[in-house]
Amino acid sequence: MIVVIISGGAGSRLWPVSRQSDPKPFLKLADNESLLQKTFIRAMNLDNVTDILTITNEKLHFRMQDEYQHINSKKINTHFILEPFGKNTAPAIINACLFAKKYINNENETLLVLPADHLITDNIAFKTVVNAASKIAQDGHIVTFGIHPEYPETGYGYIEIDKENPILDGFKIKQFVEKPQLKTAIEYVNTNRYLWNSGMFCGTVKTFLQEFNLYATHLVDTCDKTLTNSDVDIIKNNKIIHLNSEYFKEVENISVDYALFEKSTCTAVIPCTLGWSDIGSWLSIEQNTPKDQQSNSIIGETILHNTTNCLIYSTNRIIAGVDIDNLVIVDTPDAVLVANKHNSQNVKHIFERLKQMEHKTSDLHQTAHRPWGTYTVLEEGSCHKIKRIEVKPLASLSLQSHKHRSEHWVVVEGVATVVNNDQTFTLKANESTYIEAGHLHRLENHTERNLILIEIQCGTYLGEDDIIRYDDKYGRIE
Repeated sequence: MIVVIISGGAGSRLWPVSRQSDPKPFLKLADNESLLQKTFIRAMNLDNVTDILTITNEKLHFRMQDEYQHINSKKINTHFILEPFGKNTAPAIINACLFAKKYINNENETLLVLPADHLITDNIAFKTVVNAASKIAQDGHIVTFGIHPEYPETGYGYIEIDKENPILDGFKIKQFVEKPQLKTAIEYVNTNRYLWNSGMFCGTVKTFLQEFNLYATHLVDTCDKTLTNSDVDIIKNNKIIHLNSEYFKEVENISVDYALFEKSTCTAVIPCTLGWSDIGSWLSIEQNTPKDQQSNSIIGETILHNTTNCLIYSTNRIIAGVDIDNLVIVDTPDAVLVANKHNSQNVKHIFERLKQMEHKTSDLHQTAHRPWGTYTVLEEGSCHKIKRIEVKPLASLSLQSHKHRSEHWVVVEGVATVVNNDQTFTLKANESTYIEAGHLHRLENHTERNLILIEIQCGTYLGEDDIIRYDDKYGRIE
């Protein structure tokens, strides 16, 4: 079995933790595991999984590699298909099939497609239902996982099962239904014929391609041309596909539901109860977090007095609550959300307004992740910016220059190797250097320990786009 993890979307209803460049899959729950890590662990612990293929945005590649590195205890092969921009789930699944056909060289392999940002709490039931789905898939069907509805949810799509046509542990599908109005959702739940559409799929490479070629021929052709003309990096047994942006522009932006499932006659569904949630809002976080005696769900450090039915999320500092009820309070270093718990999904409107304003809190956190490590903005003014920079062992920043700013570097911990024009030298803790505007420079960490330094930028413009790269080990030169 090959597991395909699809990661796309910003998770706007989970702002301010989820942002465009730091999206929902990286959100950490009370156990300090991210949704992405939980998905990977679930996949890794299934039977007969040899490869995990992640399809995501090019900019998130190195962050995801870091997330996997800490938890890949079975040393599963981890491949990537990197998209220059999002094109929805149908192209992602087609590219996964074409990848498996070309690089795994077995059309009879089963593909299990999982969203990167869903939560499943019953992993034993998940493993059982995946094994059942694999048997139906090997029989020539594409299988979806239908969740027994717990209440009349209007935010999910539904699947109507054909109870007169059972297939092993599942059923043929009568129809897929869009997100319904509340009255219709109540009817669906009462009939006992409708299931929530979980967005998880299982089928062989051969069946997927056969059905896509039947109902979305042009989509397969454009994906095939894109993959054929894309760059491939091979690191040990891991393959990284950088999709060609010019060819990828011609690929239709369409979901797998519209492109395939609503047309195919080879679909089946397995009804299941997995403790599943798509974690679509802060309310769903609250529902999946342990509660104290006052029914508060807490992630982080708090001190509370007469506080009930609240979700409080903070990984940054202590939150105090006095005489409050039914609130969501989410604290990050540069933004705070306070919302009525039962209307917390409306935070998406705040996120959209921030995007229209081009406000930095819609895109980045104060701590930004880069292939070489992280930087945290500590203070910023009109002509200065102070950062804490942490460089991973054996990592290095690009060889670069800036037109509008100079930089002072002070090493706090570790040993820095510095290139400044034609000079190369090392700096230890409590030593510093000055990089003049226009100088070619590079910061490197040749040691097995993290390198930490303080960077003070001075200049008339301090944006991250004031970087001219001349050499970069992470391929970020256009």
